[in-house]
Amino acid sequence: MGNPSMKLNPEAHVTDRTYTFVLAGGRGGRLHQLTDWRAKPAVPFAGNLKIIDFALSNCVNSGVRHIGVLTQYKAQSLIRHIERGWSFLAASLGEYVDVMPAQQQHGESWYSGTANAVYQNLRILEETRPDRVLILGGDHIYKMDYSIMLAEHVDRGSEVTIACLEVPIEHASEFGVMSVDAEQRIVAFTEKPVHPAALSHRPTHALASMGIYIFETELLVSELTRDAGDPNSNHDFGKDIIPSLLARHRVFAHGFSASCVNTVNTAPYWRDVGTVDAYWEANMDLTAVVPELNLYDDAWPILSLQRQLPPAKFVVDDEGRKGGTCNSLASSGCIVSGASVQQSILFSKVTIGKGSLIEDSVVLPDVRIGKEVRLRRTIVDKHSCLPVGFEAGLDAAHDHKRGFHVTKNGVTLIVPEMLGQRTHRIL
Repeated sequence: MGNPSMKLNPEAHVTDRTYTFVLAGGRGGRLHQLTDWRAKPAVPFAGNLKIIDFALSNCVNSGVRHIGVLTQYKAQSLIRHIERGWSFLAASLGEYVDVMPAQQQHGESWYSGTANAVYQNLRILEETRPDRVLILGGDHIYKMDYSIMLAEHVDRGSEVTIACLEVPIEHASEFGVMSVDAEQRIVAFTEKPVHPAALSHRPTHALASMGIYIFETELLVSELTRDAGDPNSNHDFGKDIIPSLLARHRVFAHGFSASCVNTVNTAPYWRDVGTVDAYWEANMDLTAVVPELNLYDDAWPILSLQRQLPPAKFVVDDEGRKGGTCNSLASSGCIVSGASVQQSILFSKVTIGKGSLIEDSVVLPDVRIGKEVRLRRTIVDKHSCLPVGFEAGLDAAHDHKRGFHVTKNGVTLIVPEMLGQRTHRIL
């Protein structure tokens, strides 16, 4: 995908004239109890990050530094995270990450779709007057240089550009699926089709939208205004805006492989962590000896709000407490005391007692695990306290009877409320 012969203009400085909207208002209901008290982009990931940090870090690393984050559903923890963790940009140089809560800018309705969310915040474009607008989701895991996509957009003379990747045909119904001509112009686009169109050169795969769009500003404003007045519209980019543009405007596809960062001898890494299983799998990806997603690249760091905590501590052989940790990530403030941790991720300030065995599990911040606890293929949410001898992930039927959420792939999710513990919290 992409056109390697295309000559991009390094003098364009397209990022300086670009405004970015990050769509971060969704609940992410398929994450079940993980999003009962937080928006999906605020869900912790990879030990010391939140999901939205990937989109925001990609922006900053790409030189795209005029950013508005659109929030709505249970946004308090997300707003707090952005205000405290992303205030380092130089406002004096016009760099910023603004939080834009839903404010009923037009009438008394909240955001009713992705297009409507941007429409209700068009005033910011009148103030900033960018040449073009980059629109992102705040709930995917990937590393991407948006400046490459922007340069391609300008060089082609495109009015709309959509980032895309090839996905297995059996999963394509979860995405917007497009067809392109020899010049990568999009000739058809269907949101979540029942029968996705296969690629001619690769019949086992379809060309899927990543939900990353670049619009020329004037076109975006006119189309969103038109759509807002259509009572039959879903006010959604994939369902309404994009299909209506194909016959009238220059709409092109941008192959993710051209702008993915850190891809070496493997397919570009992009994950939609919209289900509990997908969230668990993406975290487990990081425990590989050589993970597909490189979090240790100084040239493209994933930035975030970091708690000021002491280093992780492992008490392995003290007074008979024996344990070990391998193929795992442990964040600052953790204390593992005579326990075994195998292929797991421990977020900040997790404590694990003597004789416990943690396998293939994701343990979120401030979790206390007592002695002789066994966890396998389990996600434990923030602030949970697991008592001495507690077990989960060993017997799916037993976990279900106890009120834990068990996925179709056998991953057990535990949140404090299931244990009769802390409720109604801001995470």
